[in-house]
Amino acid sequence: MNVRSLRRWAAVHKWTSLVCAVFLLLFCLTGLPLIFKHELRELLSQDPPYAALPADTPRASLDTIGAAARRRHPDHVPMFVFVDDDEPKVTVGMLPSPTALPTQTRLLKFDARTGELLKETEPAETSGPDFLDIMLRLHRDLFAGLPGELFLGAIGLVFAASVVSGVVLYAPFMRRLEFGTVRWRRGRRLRWLDLHNLMGIATMAWVLVVGVTGVLNELSRPLFLLYQRTDVQAMLAPHRGRPVPPLDRLSSVEAAYTLVQRELPGRTPTSVVFPNNRVGSPHHYLVWTKGSSPLTSRLFTPVLIDAERGELAMVVDLPWYLRAIQVSRPLHFGDYGGLPLKVIWFVLDLITIVVLASGLYLWLSRRRSPIEAQLAELEGVADEA
Repeated sequence: MNVRSLRRWAAVHKWTSLVCAVFLLLFCLTGLPLIFKHELRELLSQDPPYAALPADTPRASLDTIGAAARRRHPDHVPMFVFVDDDEPKVTVGMLPSPTALPTQTRLLKFDARTGELLKETEPAETSGPDFLDIMLRLHRDLFAGLPGELFLGAIGLVFAASVVSGVVLYAPFMRRLEFGTVRWRRGRRLRWLDLHNLMGIATMAWVLVVGVTGVLNELSRPLFLLYQRTDVQAMLAPHRGRPVPPLDRLSSVEAAYTLVQRELPGRTPTSVVFPNNRVGSPHHYLVWTKGSSPLTSRLFTPVLIDAERGELAMVVDLPWYLRAIQVSRPLHFGDYGGLPLKVIWFVLDLITIVVLASGLYLWLSRRRSPIEAQLAELEGVADEA
């Protein structure tokens, strides 16, 4: 590779790195606690303990739990029931009206075996976000909603260009040194340059995976809106114009949950969304199911149950782009392999922070040097012109 090509690749690497460096540091810093999001929520939780019962104690009926939630808030309407498969918990989400905003959702947590109400969480718009919620919003959209997600998605693409250009430059810049060499006695800047190159190339594959999956996650909202306006509209065309049935005409939620368990033996129902005009169908229970293996447990398939007759209406095949997003989420945070994989993700995140910080230091320490001088400093590459 001649000097002209090196100069171009070096310019691409420098400017793409500078454009995204601050945002990437924000991603990495906010991502550290999000890797252990579930563990931190359990650690910080002040929820009452579950009843001490035998492990094979059957779950209470979802109809009984739903009726208890409606008795507690007769002026609200149920929107969903979530059945946790990690702990004996059933959560009922309720809104003051069918048209209320999601931020007005009131969460009621029940012991799944006894049906006893354990905790009630006020709506987010009144209780405010906690620490992990703030970290997630900063990581996802900078509190800017969809524009923030699209902007950070673009930053992710710039970061991918930075990684690729860094890989291209690594071989010619380090061709006279053995892999892993750090010239400790050649000055602080050169020492940090070697460390920057070594840690960057060693974590290159992981960084690309996290970066690309991060871009996919940022596109989840617009892609889901596309799915709603195309496939979902076509799917629900026969029911268009029909009002949402009142609660007293709906069939049993427990029966719908059990029906899905029986008809789809390889999948586990996780939640039941009540008929509505916002998310799902105005005439069906929307039952979300997941697989049983570590990977398929992150792949969710929706099932439609006729809400009045209690009959299986459809098992929905999601389009490939939504499947890609489902796969990208556990890869992004490393939460599909248990605590050991999360620890690995945490260490790699820390290394990436060092790579980003050292890159900024290298640029600031030589910000007035021409690119030719930098290329000449890095093992005499300029002599090959």
